[in-house]
Amino acid sequence: MDLKHSASGAVESTESYIATSKSTDMITPKEKEEQRAKAGALTAPAEGYKVYARRWAVLFLFVFYSASNSMQWIQYTIINNIITRYYGISEKWVDWTSMIYMILYIPLIFPGSWFLDKAGLRITALVGVVGTCVGAWIKVFSVDPSLFYVGFIGQAIVALSQVCILSLPARLAAVWFGLDQVSSATSVGVFGNQLGVAVGFVLPPMLVPNSPDLETVGNDLRLMFYMVAGLTSVLLVLMVFFFQDRPPTPPSAAQEAAQRLEASDAEQVSFMHSLRNLLTNKNFILLLLSYGINVGVFYAISTLLNPVVLKYYPGHEVDAGRIGLSIVLAGMLGSVVSGIVLDKSHKFKETTLAVYALSMVGMWIFTFTLDAGHIAVVYLTASLLGFFMTGYLPVGFEFGAELTFPEPEGTSSGLLNASAQTFGICFTLFYSELFSEFGDIAANVTMAIMLIVGTIITAITQSDLRRQNAQVTVRGDAGNP
Repeated sequence: MDLKHSASGAVESTESYIATSKSTDMITPKEKEEQRAKAGALTAPAEGYKVYARRWAVLFLFVFYSASNSMQWIQYTIINNIITRYYGISEKWVDWTSMIYMILYIPLIFPGSWFLDKAGLRITALVGVVGTCVGAWIKVFSVDPSLFYVGFIGQAIVALSQVCILSLPARLAAVWFGLDQVSSATSVGVFGNQLGVAVGFVLPPMLVPNSPDLETVGNDLRLMFYMVAGLTSVLLVLMVFFFQDRPPTPPSAAQEAAQRLEASDAEQVSFMHSLRNLLTNKNFILLLLSYGINVGVFYAISTLLNPVVLKYYPGHEVDAGRIGLSIVLAGMLGSVVSGIVLDKSHKFKETTLAVYALSMVGMWIFTFTLDAGHIAVVYLTASLLGFFMTGYLPVGFEFGAELTFPEPEGTSSGLLNASAQTFGICFTLFYSELFSEFGDIAANVTMAIMLIVGTIITAITQSDLRRQNAQVTVRGDAGNP
């Protein structure tokens, strides 16, 4: 342990290490020379790169901030039958409170990624938390059977704010964490989104039970909206005072190279040029498709979980929420396990393919156990599905960062999220129609077939680990000055 004085004058604990890489990818002399040139002929400091203890505070503050936004995603749809009765609207309108998250994200992904690159982590996060807080407070004033449109406006503002959230985990991890911790840190960052979804599944059915008295329903809704608005207000204050942009020194050779490229006027890469590089990267395009399919299926299942569960288990609104909670909690565990596996093995392609294939298997099992007659079976199979399907999220982010280095992590993550939102909209609408016309078996089998397609696409994606190779190059230069 070293002691280092921070900018504020306080003594701060830091950790020193020299990052290692277990990547088995071969690097040709020509590629090595090109990477050395891009990195500015970096050499690792003799004492190693420093990572700062405050990185954990920044990361966990982001986790709760992200959760405060994502918990509102299915706030309405998980109590679909109660919302339709209270406001006198159709189920389709309730579905749109979920899909608005996906629809608004797509056109704003490019401006959002550009803003992250230019403004940095802190400003981007503050814009997002302000929007989340404002939208939550607007919903407080929507508690009247004639004011659904007010709540929808608040939901739309919260949905807009996710543009300043979803692309941050990979960027935050790369900026604050060393190379042997970056995958785990990304997993924890994505964990925040999953934590919010978990709360969104379980809290509304508990706070707003299916009462025959509409006045009671209104009071319960008001309490729920006040609780969320209060939480986001507290987080807004904490973010303003404690969320920092970046550490005093870069945590890894790869991040030092990326920061030198950002600071170099001669080599400054424009956002559009970076975007063009990403969209002409064959392996990244394949990942965009496979990632979008997997997460799109998850969005569709989450949005329609309430009517699917109630079809077989009428009156079990609370169980529908808890089954959703089981999916996400298992996914949190899957995320953490996947992140640890990636940090220890650096087998990005192999881990991605394994998790994807097991997501597909889990979907088939879930499909044909819904009618088992015992809701405990649904809890079990839903958890199995969630462990792999939701656990895939950080794996896809990290594989994307590897395939696209040294392009900004926020841009690659943003494109992956845009793909997920696009597939999510299409799959949710398609799933809803299939469920209405042919039942849940046809809808779920279709989603399982989509996951087979995604598994095949993942299998043909090549393992081009550029970030790992950059680290190997710098370490080789340090040994051969």
